[in-house]
Amino acid sequence: MGTNAHANGLILVFTGDGKGKTTAAMGLALRAGGHQLRVLILQFMKKTGRIGEIEALASTSLPITVRQYGRRVFFRSRTCEAMDIHMAHEGLAAFREAMASGEYDLIVLDEINMAVYFGLLQIDAVIQAIHEKPPGLHLVLTGRKAHDALLAVADLVTEMRDVKHPYRRGVPAQKGIEF
Repeated sequence: MGTNAHANGLILVFTGDGKGKTTAAMGLALRAGGHQLRVLILQFMKKTGRIGEIEALASTSLPITVRQYGRRVFFRSRTCEAMDIHMAHEGLAAFREAMASGEYDLIVLDEINMAVYFGLLQIDAVIQAIHEKPPGLHLVLTGRKAHDALLAVADLVTEMRDVKHPYRRGVPAQKGIEF
């Protein structure tokens, strides 16, 4: 663990139907990296380039690594195929390996809640992996529809609530705001 790692690593869940779950997790990763904590971001169900947070993190010398386990087409098709399941399991295996390595102070599991919701990962396997967490490691799990079992093991749960969104007025996603 890094020199600033706390002895009692926390489990944080950012969920809900509102915007900002991944953005909050990236902000936390940036904060941790600024304190020289070693950060790993594992993105489930995502395979995108040109995303502002990823571009910004890649341009820094902060100790933050990002890996993606998904396909570009998944969110458009909403179909669960063998390849999607395989990639999600690769991400879960990478999570376990990263925890066992002791190389990280914070691991973000971006969209893991949706990977469970869509059946790409089984909740029992995710909970079992979380129970393998070393004491000083912090975890952040994001995505809509967080499973009750994840909420139960979390130290902090923040629910983003959709009160108003410009999509409903036909405003397209804005560069620098939504991506």
